[in-house]
Amino acid sequence: MEKTNGREAIALSTVETGIANPGLELMEEGINPEGTRKNEEQGHSIGDGLEPPTQQRRDIQPFTKARSFCKTHAGLFKKILLCLLCLAYAAYFLAACILDFHRALALFVLTCLALLVLVHHFLKKFFAEKLTRCLKPLENSRLKLWMKWVFAGVSLVGLILWLALDTAQRPEQLISFAGICMFILILFVFSKHHSAVSWRAVLWGLGLQFVFGILVIRTDPGFNAFQWLGNQIQIFLNYTVAGSSFVFGDMLVKDIFAFQALPIILFFGCVMSILYYLGLVQWVVQKVAWFLQITMGTTATETLAVAGNIFVGMTEAPLLIRPYLADMTLSEIHAVMTGGFATISGTVLGAFISFGVDASSLISASVMASPSALALSKLVYPEVEESKFKNKEGVKLPRGKEKNVLEAASNGATDAIGLAANVAANLIAFLAVLAFINAALSWLGELVDIHGLTFQVICSYILRPMVFMMGVEWADCPMVAEMVGIKFFTNEFVAYQQLSQYKNKRLSGVEEWIGGEKQWISVRAEIITTFSLCGFANLSSIGITLGGLTSMVPHRKSDLSKIVVSALFTGACVSLVSACVAGILYVPRGAETDCVSFLNTSFTNRTYETFVCCRELFQSTSLNGTNPPSFSGLWEDKEFSAVALVDCCELYTNTVCA
Repeated sequence: MEKTNGREAIALSTVETGIANPGLELMEEGINPEGTRKNEEQGHSIGDGLEPPTQQRRDIQPFTKARSFCKTHAGLFKKILLCLLCLAYAAYFLAACILDFHRALALFVLTCLALLVLVHHFLKKFFAEKLTRCLKPLENSRLKLWMKWVFAGVSLVGLILWLALDTAQRPEQLISFAGICMFILILFVFSKHHSAVSWRAVLWGLGLQFVFGILVIRTDPGFNAFQWLGNQIQIFLNYTVAGSSFVFGDMLVKDIFAFQALPIILFFGCVMSILYYLGLVQWVVQKVAWFLQITMGTTATETLAVAGNIFVGMTEAPLLIRPYLADMTLSEIHAVMTGGFATISGTVLGAFISFGVDASSLISASVMASPSALALSKLVYPEVEESKFKNKEGVKLPRGKEKNVLEAASNGATDAIGLAANVAANLIAFLAVLAFINAALSWLGELVDIHGLTFQVICSYILRPMVFMMGVEWADCPMVAEMVGIKFFTNEFVAYQQLSQYKNKRLSGVEEWIGGEKQWISVRAEIITTFSLCGFANLSSIGITLGGLTSMVPHRKSDLSKIVVSALFTGACVSLVSACVAGILYVPRGAETDCVSFLNTSFTNRTYETFVCCRELFQSTSLNGTNPPSFSGLWEDKEFSAVALVDCCELYTNTVCA
């Protein structure tokens, strides 16, 4: 029989007899039967102030109950706290709008966007199934076909009527429309599979581009909204000066290009990384991709990559679909490449805005290029294979891998260093190469008595007909053709820098012609040029695109090399088609439309507005010998016409001023 110790024996006897042993219970609690603890020999007793464990547990119980209560009702507490925060924000929002609505306009727009997102989430959560059931009858193939034909017919009739009525006042817009038809015809001629072209994707893509252009360029609310957005981005980018001035000093930041534009790339890269970490970029990209996918009928992967190009560059966008690149068809990869060549990244957008290029036009061009890139890519390289990504659910984008916002900001700034260095290196290299080419061409030209032969001059002659078909006035065509040629053969940074120089001359009020040489281009030509240059479609981008995609799918290097040149020219045509759309939709605004009111005010400095209006006044003035000048048109019977003519003659020289 196994031995047992004394405690076990006592316990056993207690169980067998069924009689409780009070001495044992006290021993279990560490107390002797005499009423003192075991550690009494160390000089402590119950009466010395040391509470027993049961008493300590009783004291802790309220805290335990409170903690369990909080855990049980944590959801209720969160809702109450959220309601209090919403009420506080509503009070703050109302106070800001009542005190000064114009000052609170940015807050109003952001609040409306947040409410729109919440309403969309609410409707999707509670009414998505009901809406799906309501739309189920529309899945009937015959009804669907009839709806498509009716919609196509209405759209065609609407386009014809709009062109007939709108171009009656500005016939030059028809040239831009003819330019769109010309580019589409050229791309169709070079299509890989003519019979397989998906005209649904082509027409929907061009239609969405046109509708968005009407909203942004033609309508006053859309134009003002994007003008406001561009101004806010400009203000936001100006905060870069706080960091760059501290590092480089005020003098360098004000006078030297490298310390003005390149820090903006770092700042914008940091901000984009934060937005990506928070999931805002992914949310917007997925919504845009979903809309393009259901309208144009493109696959999930290619649509997502092209939509992502609105915000990220041509090497970053394919990372969004990296796991799927190996199984994508050639047509899908062609669309991904075209989207990269046809758009610019958000980071580079900030640098272009810092040049002085119109921010609203840049934003509009980048967004409009997305559906057009898919449309023209499907025109040039139609789908003839069976895609694995035809599901309508799309591709889910994960959030950033960073642990917190600070890490995301740091990584974004660090990653942007390479982009800033790449921009600086390309500018140095391409400007140097361009100077060398111009010197060589000038030397070769002088040998046969051709003076002033440069790369820009050659481009101005070769590309002049194409630029004219975009809607540019013939007098501005040589300068615009130069910039388009520089963009394609060298770099878009150099082209936009040239455009900013022309714009600064125009805004400063310099005369249009000096010594038989044109000094600047018109506002219409500036807008068209801004759209035509908005894209990475240049020869140097071929290596960047191939290098980025080959590193992701090395076994498809031959496929990538086979279609990259076609994608490059398609991406270039996307920018040119966007420029044609801008040419159709552009209307003069500001002083160009109301010079009478402008010259009725006092003006003493040369500006673009004074030049335009004084030129119009000069054209409406006729001299009558020694008699006072007479005025025609809008200036007839205006009392201030003579005074305005004197003020204009003080700023500009003209035959009527003699």
